[in-house]
Amino acid sequence: MATLIAMIRQPYHLYTERTEPAKNMARFYALEISETLFGEACLIRRWGRIGAFGQCMIHHFEREDEAVKLFLDITRKKKARGYRPKPILSRP
Repeated sequence: MATLIAMIRQPYHLYTERTEPAKNMARFYALEISETLFGEACLIRRWGRIGAFGQCMIHHFEREDEAVKLFLDITRKKKARGYRPKPILSRP
């Protein structure tokens, strides 16, 4: 009996930064939707000071649309706090 594993329909990657030299602030926030070995969607969040590895949190979801909803919600909140997208030249 074959099992159908749902694949992530499209890649979701976002790397944002917020810098305020007057406050000595240089932060990043990265989001990515990926797939686990078992075919579940997961949202990987990384944040910290630019140049450091920072912290990481992983959320697991049964459906991709749930991961996308959280991805978009976090993106809106970070934009409101002053984070702006930056191209990923190499992962921090």
